[in-house]
Amino acid sequence: MDYVLCFPHETGFPTSCPSIHQNIMTTLVKIQRKGQMTLPSRLRSAIGIADGDLVEATVQRGKIVLTPKVVIDRSKFPNAGSEYTPVQRRAIDAQLADSLEDVKKGRVSPAFETVAAFAASLKADAKKLKAKTKRSAHR
Repeated sequence: MDYVLCFPHETGFPTSCPSIHQNIMTTLVKIQRKGQMTLPSRLRSAIGIADGDLVEATVQRGKIVLTPKVVIDRSKFPNAGSEYTPVQRRAIDAQLADSLEDVKKGRVSPAFETVAAFAASLKADAKKLKAKTKRSAHR
């Protein structure tokens, strides 16, 4: 949800006006030293922001647009190295090594441009497997 601070040329004071698709809410906000301003509580609650929240400020067609943003602190989440036990890590590494070996030896499926090409490949593989199974059964 975006809110726009409109700067009408007549007054020079910003007024708050929401995007086209939302209810209009207007208030005067005074710009203080160093460009600081206080958004009234009714505006903050209308866009769901509170103390300490971050908003992205952009200029669009001569208007300042404030968009609430969420920042994720990645240090609060485990990374892949600490997420697994040493035993699990060895098993994963072994599986990755096997997969890499398959790729090196060409034991991989080709990329398909369309779903139809993929389906045709599956049918051809199934036909080969069926023929191979019949030969094995006759022996």
